Amino acid sequence: MANDKKDEPVMKQRCSFCKREVEIHDSLDMPIYDPATGFGICKNCIKELAHYIELHEEDTAKQQAPDFAAQLDEILKKNKPHIIKQYLDEYIINQDRAKKILSVAVYNHYKRMKYGYTNDDGTEIEKSNVIMLGPSGCGKTALLSHLSKLLDVPFAVTDASSLTEAGFVGADVEVAVRNLYYAADKDIQKAEHGIIYLDEFDKIARKSGANNSITADPGHEGVQQALLKMLEGNVVEFTARGQRKHPEAPTIKVDTKNILFIVGGAFVGIDDVIAKRLQKADSSIGFGAEVTSKSEKPTFDELIHQVRPEDLMQYGIIPEIIGRLPIICTLETLDEDALLRILTEPKNAPVKQYEKLLAMDNVKLEFAEDALRAVAKKAIERKTGARSLKGIIEDVMLDVMYDIPKSDEPRKVIITKACIDEGKKPEVIALDK
Repeated sequence: MANDKKDEPVMKQRCSFCKREVEIHDSLDMPIYDPATGFGICKNCIKELAHYIELHEEDTAKQQAPDFAAQLDEILKKNKPHIIKQYLDEYIINQDRAKKILSVAVYNHYKRMKYGYTNDDGTEIEKSNVIMLGPSGCGKTALLSHLSKLLDVPFAVTDASSLTEAGFVGADVEVAVRNLYYAADKDIQKAEHGIIYLDEFDKIARKSGANNSITADPGHEGVQQALLKMLEGNVVEFTARGQRKHPEAPTIKVDTKNILFIVGGAFVGIDDVIAKRLQKADSSIGFGAEVTSKSEKPTFDELIHQVRPEDLMQYGIIPEIIGRLPIICTLETLDEDALLRILTEPKNAPVKQYEKLLAMDNVKLEFAEDALRAVAKKAIERKTGARSLKGIIEDVMLDVMYDIPKSDEPRKVIITKACIDEGKKPEVIALDK
């Protein structure tokens, strides 16, 4: 005859916490139990205890976390526009107008936050998001990187060209906020007061410019539409890195209301759009018409400073996005003299970096003036701005940095123009001990 489990007696045990009598079907009904003393805690009590512990930890974390609103007075005092610009001058050559625009934009951004925390009169100051336009290698990312270090706020760069509209293969726009969250060491409060830089923003311009695109455009207009709410301030929900996005996946929520968004790109061809608008405005018919020769054609730098929202719209940026990027910041092309100064003047200048590296091997590094100018000329030929300066020097210094550690003798290394232009080996001179 088969055993009938229904007829078996059910073991019961009283919980020492809630005093309820619990039927024991398996070990999880009374996870904590001591047969010797009869002390036991049922699973319901353990669940409640875990819940209270979690609430207590959250409250403790909130009490221990620094109140950002209380820090704003100190932040504003330390980071007035002229102080920000002075700091940027130590690292970035030229681009004075861009430095002023960014200094004022950042200062006003934190004033807006302070107003929001301390006033409830119904007046809302809108965000001062920035759009930066300038050729490749002119210092857009470097400006923002040093700015975030001064402010001591999280800073994250996201390549806008890698973003796609929801439903298409690629990264969703929420990735930009997720990158900031990890840059803030997973501290949500810090992330909610950080800076997001969307690089290569011109790559998501509408393909057909001012005209609507007929075909699906997952990497362009759709992405711009998806960015709208994020730019103006909205709660963005995303999964942790490495987790698949599905309805039951745990998510992290970050409010972008106080995040400063800066978008930038080379916007290749925007100067032609500006020139056409200016030409159309200045054109006249008849004997009074001015004839402009090729030599009188305005330069890129002259045109870029005259950019207007309608030029960006013509380029392919949708009007709604332009409305959420009220501050236009333009950067000039770096000429030979500017590149020459970048090599030696900033605190982290490439030449200073190599001097420090070789000094650790008891070696003095010296660059001839014409050698530095040759480096600047080569960078202009490559059309990559300041970005290629270190790479050009690295090519020349490779063999030197390989051979120098073979001896501890004090020496001097001289880099000449021939080293840069003809690939000759640098001159190494032994020094007296």
